[in-house]
Parts: sequence; structure tokens; C-alpha cells
Amino acid sequence: MRYGLALPQLGRHAKPAAITSFVRCAEDLGYRSFWVGDRVLTPVDPSDLYPDGGTPEHPYPDEFTTVLDPIVTLAAAATVASHSRLGMSALIAPWYNPVLLARSLTSLDNLTGGRLDCGFGTSWLRDEYTAMNVSWNDRGARLDEILDVLTTIWTENPAEHHGTHFTLPRSHVNLRPISPSGPPVLLGGWAPKAMERIGRRAAGWLPLYGTPPEVLDQLWRTACHAAQDAGRDPASLRRELRVNPKPGTTIDQLATAAESAEKTGMDGVFFDLQFATTSPDEALEVAAQLATTIGIS
Repeated sequence: MRYGLALPQLGRHAKPAAITSFVRCAEDLGYRSFWVGDRVLTPVDPSDLYPDGGTPEHPYPDEFTTVLDPIVTLAAAATVASHSRLGMSALIAPWYNPVLLARSLTSLDNLTGGRLDCGFGTSWLRDEYTAMNVSWNDRGARLDEILDVLTTIWTENPAEHHGTHFTLPRSHVNLRPISPSGPPVLLGGWAPKAMERIGRRAAGWLPLYGTPPEVLDQLWRTACHAAQDAGRDPASLRRELRVNPKPGTTIDQLATAAESAEKTGMDGVFFDLQFATTSPDEALEVAAQLATTIGIS
């Protein structure tokens, strides 16, 4: 199983100059994947509370008020990551124009030598959709069409698309991904439709630690059944588990999360230590203790 870390991107960790040294040190410790998330604003009076413990008095983590751009952060990491995979958990795809997104992701895919994982989600905060001038109610359909456009651009040249939300005139696209099918696309989500989408067309799923194992198993079966119905091999699907430790989380508790990931058949697990530490250096100290505890090499 591959172990990874979230890159310095949020709150007090949002220090662009720290990204490259963080990656070098973490690779030396044995970590083999690095991840970013996506936030565009933190409203004063939010439409929704953060699902993982938000309250009216504290609607979302303080770290969300300062966020480095996810693609820029990955690009910085890619300049020094020698063998690790770089991914998103998750980029909120419905906010983006897919033609521009394809250019950015294909460029990143080339920069990483084919080690990019495109992780997409749909967010939980309706205010962000308002700010991006995108309909919250259309987010699922918009995601599907964005996946269509990305697939077309990555697998066809010339490429052309005429859909409900986007139009791409027949065009030459000579910037090609490393793999003829494009970089792997992983999707977040919990609803049946989301899990069915993963089975039909994604390379895998981005679950969150803390969900009861029986719920994870049921959701995964939904994706696998959808894959079979679509004529795909369910065994080809991956699962990359995100762990978001809170302040005060112990090394033993992190090790328990890693053990749980392995027992439930995850292909990878990564730890976002930005909520539990105060700086990239402190995050690396915790990562080093965890690596020793669980035997990462």
C-alpha cells in the first residue's frame, strides 16, 4: 500500500517556498504520493457548514481562509518529486472550463512523467458555486460533461465536442498526455449516483477515513457493480483514502488509521497534517514519527 501526505497548501502551511523541501524530505522518509485540495472562498455567512464538524460558531476550519492554488502547488512539487505520484483530493471540476483544465492537467502530466492522478469532486459549499457563477443544481451533469471533454481531448486529435454546457470546435490538440488514454481520473462522492459514476468511467475512488467500514464496503460494492454493468473490470479500480487528523491526534491513532486502510483493501492512504500541526516543518516531524511507527520505507 502506498503512503502519502498532503502538500503545504492551507493556512499557516501555505508557504510556496516550503513545497519543494517538503517533498524532498517526505520522499526520503518513504512517502510515495502527494496531494492537494481545492477551495475558492470562505464566506462570512456560509450557506453550508463543513461536513466534518462545522458549527454555526465555527462553520469551517480556519485553515480554509488561506489556500494556495492546487495546480500551481502540484507544479512546484513536480519539479522535485523523483518517483512519487501527485494527485488531487479533490479538484472541484464543475468550477472549471474543461478546455483550459485539459491544458493544465496535460501539462502537469508531462511535467510529472505520467505520475499525475486527477482527483475530482463537487464540494459541499454552495457559496463557492455562486462565486464561480456555476449552478449548484447542475453540478453532477456538468461533471459528467467535463469528463467527456477531457476524454475527448486526451484520446482524439483533432478533438471536437458539442454538449449542453461546453462546445469545442474541431481543433488540433498536439499537447498529448503521457498515456494515450490520459492521466487516471479518481472521483470523490458518497451518493449512489456518484459511486455508479466511479464504476462506469473513473480509475478509482477518493474515500475519507472515519466512515464506518461497513458503509465504505457497501459504497464500494455499488461502484464495482456499476463497473461490471459497464463491461469494466472492478479489480482495476483504485481507492486512495484521505485521513484528516485533528489537533491532538497521536501517532498511535495515525498508525491505527494506516492499519485500517490496509485491512479494508485501500490501494493508498495519505495524511493531511495541516489541521493538526502548525507548520510544514512540524508536519514533517509528525510524518517522520509515523513512518518509523508503521515501517514505511
